[in-house]
Amino acid sequence: MTFASGSLVKARGREWVVLPESDDDLLLLKPLGGTEEEIAGIYLLLETVEPAHFSLPDPSDLGDYRSARMLRNAVRLGFRNSAGPFRCFGSIAVEPRPYQLVPLLMGLKLDPIRLLIADDVGVGKTIEACLILKELLARGEIERFTVLCPAHLAEQWQGELSRKFHINAELVLPGSVRKLEAHCNFNESVFEKYPYTIVSLDYIKSDRHRNEFLRTCPEMVIVDEAHGCAFSGARRGGRHQRHRLIKELSESPDRHMIFVTATPHSGNEDAFRSLLAFLKPKFMDLSSDLSGSHNEHQRRELAQYMVQRTRGDIEHFMTETAFPKRMVDKDGMEPEEHYVLHPEYKKLFEKVLEYARGSVQKTTKHDHRSRVRYWSALALLRSLASSPAAAAATLRNRAIVADTVSVQEADEIGRRTVLDLDLELGDEAPDIIPGGEIGEFTDDSEAHRKKLLGFAREADKLKGEADYKLDKAIKLVKQFLKDGYSPIVFCRFIDTAEYVAAEFRIKLGKQISIEAVTGLLPPAERDFRVQELGKSPKRILVCTDCLSEGINLQQHFDAVMHYDLSWNPMRHEQRAGRVDRFGQPKPNVKILTYYGRDNGIDTKVLEVLLRKHSRIRSTLGISVPVPAKANEVIEALMESLLMGQGVGDQMLLSGFEEYMARAGNNLFTQWEEASDREKRSRTMFAQETIKVDEVARELEESRAASGTGTDVEAFVRDAIEAHKGRISGTETITIDLSETPRALRDSLNSGDKLKAQFTFPVPDGVEYLFRTNPFVENLASYVMDTALDPLAESAARRCGVIRTSRINARTTLLLLRFRYHITTIKEQKENKLLAEECHLLAYRGSPSSPEWLSEDEAIILLELKPESNIPGDQSQHFLRTAIDGFKRIEDYINIVAARRGEELLKSHTRVRKAAGMKGLKYKVEPKLPVDLLGVYLFLPTPKGADHA
Repeated sequence: MTFASGSLVKARGREWVVLPESDDDLLLLKPLGGTEEEIAGIYLLLETVEPAHFSLPDPSDLGDYRSARMLRNAVRLGFRNSAGPFRCFGSIAVEPRPYQLVPLLMGLKLDPIRLLIADDVGVGKTIEACLILKELLARGEIERFTVLCPAHLAEQWQGELSRKFHINAELVLPGSVRKLEAHCNFNESVFEKYPYTIVSLDYIKSDRHRNEFLRTCPEMVIVDEAHGCAFSGARRGGRHQRHRLIKELSESPDRHMIFVTATPHSGNEDAFRSLLAFLKPKFMDLSSDLSGSHNEHQRRELAQYMVQRTRGDIEHFMTETAFPKRMVDKDGMEPEEHYVLHPEYKKLFEKVLEYARGSVQKTTKHDHRSRVRYWSALALLRSLASSPAAAAATLRNRAIVADTVSVQEADEIGRRTVLDLDLELGDEAPDIIPGGEIGEFTDDSEAHRKKLLGFAREADKLKGEADYKLDKAIKLVKQFLKDGYSPIVFCRFIDTAEYVAAEFRIKLGKQISIEAVTGLLPPAERDFRVQELGKSPKRILVCTDCLSEGINLQQHFDAVMHYDLSWNPMRHEQRAGRVDRFGQPKPNVKILTYYGRDNGIDTKVLEVLLRKHSRIRSTLGISVPVPAKANEVIEALMESLLMGQGVGDQMLLSGFEEYMARAGNNLFTQWEEASDREKRSRTMFAQETIKVDEVARELEESRAASGTGTDVEAFVRDAIEAHKGRISGTETITIDLSETPRALRDSLNSGDKLKAQFTFPVPDGVEYLFRTNPFVENLASYVMDTALDPLAESAARRCGVIRTSRINARTTLLLLRFRYHITTIKEQKENKLLAEECHLLAYRGSPSSPEWLSEDEAIILLELKPESNIPGDQSQHFLRTAIDGFKRIEDYINIVAARRGEELLKSHTRVRKAAGMKGLKYKVEPKLPVDLLGVYLFLPTPKGADHA
């Protein structure tokens, strides 16, 4: 016997709904009222499947006045197949903001999807990308996907997909791939065995793994920190391999690809064009200036594939956002604090500077040995400016550039590891000390080595009391804590971070938890330490830039202190973005820039680059990368330091001033012009033409159909109290389950007590209860399953009778479940999906001559409470009459279901129109008969009757 999709069947002792993917031999079935995880396949040749009909309520199954509301909410919160135009909304554990739907709308009108999501730091790009992914999975348009990301972000992606989108993806990392391969069949790829994967980009890019991945790559790929895959042609190596891999993936005409980055433009035009070329090869030839009316057609075409919004763009059309405010002064600038060097520290600085100058002043830029000395000397000064610990380690260790073989290689490594220049955002920032010892290049190498070791011993003695930088930092973090902040202290080097953390522990006492996280730790250990630290009421995280990009730290921290300045302004913005982002529980965050007033280096970097970047961000609301010319400015600054004379305020000589007079102003002009161009051209990439307000309507309707946050709270309170649990507190509540039935506690699996909140964001140690939170899901399933099972004891019943003076005629409330086939038609191809909705209908009088109420009037009945008692046998008599008369009103209910189907069709069409989707049609077909879940009678109180 062939079963139609959407029909009810009975098998394995329970009732199921037949899913559209079924065929004549294999039925794919979802349990009636069950979840996606319970879907099962049954071969008709091996098992018996019979037609089933949803049973009518039993009049003897009487509940109290809460039954109808509780059962309705349980059913709604249990739905995962949304009937609205967005299929995934019923099965995600996050409530997207309307602006986060824009990339989804853009993606749905592209085939294949090629989208660059370049929203500002902290806006929620991961959620935006995952919404597209989840929607395609829910629509059945893809079956497999891969997230390509830096290895240190892989576990964060796994957690986001699992917690918020109920997608369990496997990690494909160097340390995990063998375990996964052990479960593969002969000649079967990991990507064929496991449909959902998160892959280390640097692992899979290698020649050894790339070809196999290209052969078996899923039909959808998300590339995180995509700017790390852009390639200007200037260098080869790791970035070249990444670029080659992504380019080859993008050449597949059917593959969906989403590129995620907060920094699409690093200041290098060629690299930016190579990133755009992943979207469409012709974008490689776009003009460097897209502003102006003559380039409007180019902007319009690119805008189909790229969304880039600042926080200001989002706040422009949203009255309420989940973003914190940065603490700034009256000029809109972030706070700064400075320190001065201890006299002994300053003497050491001067001696090291004199040594460094002596080692490089007779060198040239074109000699390899000269360039090694140059970078080694700068490494000594940079480390000394960071901390005595970093200085001592650098003085004792071999220079990183010492093993290079050419001027070009030495300069490339030196700029990246010593100056933070040419640092590929998207790569993990290097935090090891660069080393300064290069003795083998000179005849008197032993004398030089002894001098460096002598400096190192002096540096060792400056730790602690003679380190004024540390001393003032301790006072500043004390003030952070006093003001209620939990700060992150960013350091440049591992040795500095470990030293600072150790000194903080000594000076601040055991009552404050302090942890150091550096690149020495594997990503899993970093995350573990951060999470453990987050449990402490007073906490300080000291870290390097290994945590400055892509890591979400806003749940536990709300302030950032730049203990060491980065010489790349975008790195500062990335650091701040760890706390200043979507979902930060605190209304305000603080970002503090800390610099040395008398070491010369910090003050010039601050003046030339960091403050300029901050002013642009404050004025325009956007972070514009420094033009490539900035590299020359920083190197000119360092060369004037090493080639000049004097110390302190005089150690930056006329060479730098002359350079700034000649090239510096040009740099600032270029920077401001780039900022203006960026602001003009980004207007279109903000996608303001997409009617988010219209789409928000569909989002609100979807939430209303499947349960809002208010419904979740009402349901949890009703259900817990009905099962003899206790709830105390207001905003943050404590749920006590100790007296509830054992079966309920087992299904909830949350212990006897739970601290929770119904609004987001939540404080540490508090559970956020939203509709797809496991606690809410399990509670809804328990209430619904026990109510629909005639043999189970349930607090929610399918029947009820209430006598109240709020009505003047007998009124019957029907709790109904509608099921639909929603068919998407594109290029003659049909994709059929099953959807469910819960509805209330109410009528006055008898089934033979009903007077139907509006939906709003039906909902009001749920809030009515009984005012007098009704004998049980009398209640059953009234209910039996209503249930027996259901056949008389069934035709009208079918008409309502068809009418609701027409409304759903209009809703799908509105979303298609708002997004500009073309060549797409829908059909919505109700599956009859409608399921009658509950019948509830409301009787008027007789005049003169005593109220109970």
